[in-house]
Amino acid sequence: MIKLEKILTLFIGIGAIGGAVMMWIDPTGVAWGGEPLLEMLRAKMPWPDIFFRNFILSGFVLLFLNGITQLAAAYLLFKKHPFAQWAVLICGIILMLWIVLEWWVWGFNAISNLYFVFGLVEAVAAVYSMKKETKL
Repeated sequence: MIKLEKILTLFIGIGAIGGAVMMWIDPTGVAWGGEPLLEMLRAKMPWPDIFFRNFILSGFVLLFLNGITQLAAAYLLFKKHPFAQWAVLICGIILMLWIVLEWWVWGFNAISNLYFVFGLVEAVAAVYSMKKETKL
């Protein structure tokens, strides 16, 4: 399970950093097809004129919630830190909550559904690994 967790945390973390950079390079979303998503965010989220004029703030939130946290969990896994599984569990829960928010704003779609499964696999794998460690 540890190998799967390492792969998932690295994949999600690197992907989140890439997504954040994409949002900063083109904060309007025009170049990467995000313009309609921004309009949906503005329609559903509170204070759209403050938080959703563009994707810059969303990029920072993505970076901190799903980029840095996932990479920190990967680092803890590689170092075999005693709290590594807790970090993976928390990252899985954060990712699933992020996707639930996406579903609320944009509805179900293949990418969001897949990332929800990634978060679920992270959480289940972390719990399984923690239970396995306590039996040793």
